[in-house]
Amino acid sequence: MHRVAKRKRAAAGFTLIEIIVAFGVLALGLTLLIGTLSGATRQVRQAGDAGRAALHAQTLLAEHASTLQGPANDDGELEDGRYRWQLRATPWTDPAARGGSVQVDPGAARLLHVQLDIEWAEGDPQQRLQVSSLRLALPAQGGRP
Repeated sequence: MHRVAKRKRAAAGFTLIEIIVAFGVLALGLTLLIGTLSGATRQVRQAGDAGRAALHAQTLLAEHASTLQGPANDDGELEDGRYRWQLRATPWTDPAARGGSVQVDPGAARLLHVQLDIEWAEGDPQQRLQVSSLRLALPAQGGRP
């Protein structure tokens, strides 16, 4: 009879230590899960910001490509100051041309090296997108660049 009483007592439930250990394991698992989800959320937000910056860069290059006729320096802000941009256009020099001066027809089209920097930051360290391109600059009316 003593043996039957022990079996009933053993099958009656969990001890306090077992419950505390189970809650500890559950808390640890939830902490790891929440940390992973918050990191993934941050990465999705950063990717979205970088995607918007790339779209802004494409738009800015398209807008300025038609008006570039020579060296230029321009800057501005987008989305109420969230994105800041700076565009620099300088005459492109052929790295293969060695030394000597090259005669350039003032009425000819020229290549410009266009550098566009877009910066943004929202709670994170400042992010930056740099785009470098070559654009054809058509001569101004009258043959003068």
